[in-house]
Amino acid sequence: MKFQLAVNMERIDDSLDMQDVARHTLEMVQIAEEGGFDIVWSAEHHALEMTIAPNPFQLLTWWSTETSSIRLGTAVATAAYWHPINLAGEAAFVDLISGGRLEFGIGSGAYQREFDRMKPGLKQSDAWRYMQEMLPAVRALWGGDYAHEGEFWNFPTSTSVPKPVQPDVPVWVSARSPITYDYAMREKCHVNCWPLTRPFAEAELYMQQLNEAIVKADNGWIPRFALMRHACLYDNEADRQEGLKAIRRLLSQFENLFRNAGNVVNGFPAALPLDELEGREQYDPAMLEENLMFGSPDTVIQKLKKYQALGVNEFIYYASMGLSHDAQKRSLRMFCKEVMPEFKS
Repeated sequence: MKFQLAVNMERIDDSLDMQDVARHTLEMVQIAEEGGFDIVWSAEHHALEMTIAPNPFQLLTWWSTETSSIRLGTAVATAAYWHPINLAGEAAFVDLISGGRLEFGIGSGAYQREFDRMKPGLKQSDAWRYMQEMLPAVRALWGGDYAHEGEFWNFPTSTSVPKPVQPDVPVWVSARSPITYDYAMREKCHVNCWPLTRPFAEAELYMQQLNEAIVKADNGWIPRFALMRHACLYDNEADRQEGLKAIRRLLSQFENLFRNAGNVVNGFPAALPLDELEGREQYDPAMLEENLMFGSPDTVIQKLKKYQALGVNEFIYYASMGLSHDAQKRSLRMFCKEVMPEFKS
């Protein structure tokens, strides 16, 4: 099993200094590289302190100068917010500067609040159409001169400047629905998925959709398949309680954005009362501890082996959940030292 890290510059409130937040994020990337992680992912979000990433390629360029081997990915670049020529060039620049370490992840976008500001009038549920037009255009621009006439973009002959160092940049698509799995297999992309806080059955559903899409495409493509879960390792009750408190607080803000149902003041989403929400059983601490990658190293090893038996051969350790910086680093180091050796080939 290979391991990947998803980490954000994040502030739950304004008590943290932005310089400390930035420095901590880099330290997490460096711990992951030293521990043997394969890829680190940066997100794209706008006007939200809980994910400070207005341009994921800036983060990757910065991380590339402070690392040497870990691969650098976007999870994800939101297609509707970009122009194909701009996106192709930004991504290729990261590949150039990093010495060919880019993993290009593209997706539809998550929050209606962001679409209301970045692409007014576009429903989040329709944004997949932008992604499906964008990816072939970016690949064509990487290859050389290309003119595009599409539904969302039109431009005369142009090309990506610079070009990627890699002759075939790995492309990843974030998928949860059959239509996206089908597209990813047709376009020969790798897949990452995120079951949110849902139980193991959700991962089984994604694996089923993936296998069905592979059969339907019938083009010989066998993708890498990575599954992401929030992760928090602990070996004492105090750290356990800190982890559960942090994830519930984060989820209360995430639900604000996901449902487009609460205020955001100066970039900080208000916390919705989880106990008052429809579907509040999704936030029960016992359920969260069971479904997420929470627990002692031995518990986490057993959870990962269950996913491995399902066919998940890559795990994305989602580190950002409002934990203190010390707790985040302690958990990640524990994972590197006590969990990853169990999965070495």
